[in-house]
Amino acid sequence: MASTSDIRNGLCIRYNHDIYKIIEFLHVKPGKGPAFVRTKLKSVTTGKVVENTFSAGHKIDDVRVETHKYQFLYQEGEFYHFMHTDDYTQIRLVEAALDMPKLLKEGEVVSILINTEDDAPLSVDMPPHVELEVTHTEPGVKGNTATNATKPATVETGAEINVPLFINEGDKVKIETEKGTYKERVK
Repeated sequence: MASTSDIRNGLCIRYNHDIYKIIEFLHVKPGKGPAFVRTKLKSVTTGKVVENTFSAGHKIDDVRVETHKYQFLYQEGEFYHFMHTDDYTQIRLVEAALDMPKLLKEGEVVSILINTEDDAPLSVDMPPHVELEVTHTEPGVKGNTATNATKPATVETGAEINVPLFINEGDKVKIETEKGTYKERVK
């Protein structure tokens, strides 16, 4: 058992008969009244995000997890296949367990949270940035850059993102995996 003082990003807890991962929290101490912790929880089974407020000192049931490095092998329907980088065992996960499955390229190494009680994979943590090649985009119009103008582009994994007008087909771009947004062009 843990308390609200142990809450941090990435902590997995048992809440409402499911396992949730804390993705955001804020400790609030109002001028009058007791302190509390406002949290955003993401279900590791369904991917649903809920908000909850815990009063200060509230006991929470934390889940012991281990993080292992896995390499993404291939996608088959709604299943994604991964291989452990140390012992080469393979697992498959449903698409709901991944945050941004469209940005996952074959050979990419990700961190997978494993529940130590039953060795079940809980969630996949993507690297903060991925580098992907632009396979299709319309040519940018010269002189149309008065503001931060963007255009849609399709990358090698099939995901569609908005990029600046100067990006062309064949360019490599760095994409922020948390939001799925363009970060910079890679040379």
